[in-house]
Amino acid sequence: MTQLKEVEMIKEKAILVGVNLNDPNFEYSMEELENLAEALDVEVVGQVTQNLERVNPSHYVGKGKVVEIKNFFDEVGANLVIFNDELSPSQIRNLESDLDCKVIDRTTLILDIFDRRAKTKEAKLQVELAQLQYMLPRLVGLHSSLSRQAGATGGGLRNRGLGETKLELDRRKIEDQITKLRKELEQIKEQRETQRKKRRKSEIPVVSLVGYTNAGKSTIMNQMLAKFGQEDKEVFEKDMLFATLDTSVRKIELPDKKQFLLTDTVGFVSKLPHQLVKAFRSTLEEARDADLLLHVVDVSNSEYKFMMDVTNRTLKEIGVENVPTIYLYNKCDLAKISYPKVYGEDLWISAKEGKGLNELVECIRKHLFSNYYTCEMFIPFNRGDIVSYLNENASVKSTEYEEAGTKLIVELKESDYKKFEDFVVKK
Repeated sequence: MTQLKEVEMIKEKAILVGVNLNDPNFEYSMEELENLAEALDVEVVGQVTQNLERVNPSHYVGKGKVVEIKNFFDEVGANLVIFNDELSPSQIRNLESDLDCKVIDRTTLILDIFDRRAKTKEAKLQVELAQLQYMLPRLVGLHSSLSRQAGATGGGLRNRGLGETKLELDRRKIEDQITKLRKELEQIKEQRETQRKKRRKSEIPVVSLVGYTNAGKSTIMNQMLAKFGQEDKEVFEKDMLFATLDTSVRKIELPDKKQFLLTDTVGFVSKLPHQLVKAFRSTLEEARDADLLLHVVDVSNSEYKFMMDVTNRTLKEIGVENVPTIYLYNKCDLAKISYPKVYGEDLWISAKEGKGLNELVECIRKHLFSNYYTCEMFIPFNRGDIVSYLNENASVKSTEYEEAGTKLIVELKESDYKKFEDFVVKK
């Protein structure tokens, strides 16, 4: 085995460092940082925290704390230090110099996870754009740490997109690449907008799943597909942070022919890098155009209210406001909470067990199909095309054949009612 391969196979062992600025959610933030590290197969061997009124502009933590981190680093045999906030270029440079080791921040960690999870062309472009935007003001600091950017092929941080090859690019080349990526994403955005216009024209309402990462959005999507006989269209789901970054759109057809599109978007996390929010904006805007949001909440997590706040703030940041919302308190089986139950716009469910789906469908019905009409229609035999259309696109309750035509009792959407109003006998 070559020396290079030996370096690449080194297991990354990290110390986590966080500064508490009187944040009531600080402990959870550190717990989440550990989960993010483990999502990249990084072994967390300890953590160091400090209470401050404001972060140290040169080193993030105080000078004495830097010495403490260095001693602890040597004691536990770590080879990486991960900081709980986004570091400035000078902070990275100073910390790597004083600690004499590889230093990364929370943003780098999340970018690397997104890099691994990206599967579609659009997601890959969005992640690369976010990486380059993060890298650009940090070129000097990152160049100085090249000798420590070994990365691991068999797990751990790969820093793909932040590695040596890209760091050799000069600022102008990076700016050119950012411009190119933005143009490509703009074209994809135009295609997405064309798809949205087609959906609006078809008048099929859109329901969008939103929420914190790993709250159970994909599980709900798959349970809904299975319930209505579309198991072959299931999406990827796994109990992990950011299991999927790609927007999935599936058409759900209810037994009475009513239809809606169910979309699943990327989950949120606290301190989600603004570069990613910006890069994924067009994807996240799927929620902005929805007729109804299903805000999925992991009620088994003690910090679920904080997660709801993070989700709502992020939605507001991308312009998703004033969209009717149903709150789905998921994982009630783990939280030992009574379920399924409905209270106003709140539902308590267990997506994994498939319990609460009937209640969810009824809530969706009330929101989306309140403008449907039930009426009696008489269609002459020479307009069999209308009967065929209604059988295909509406809920026909009864059919009777008379001498001059067909009598139907039918439930249909408002636009179809207006289209065939001349044939309505009784409303």
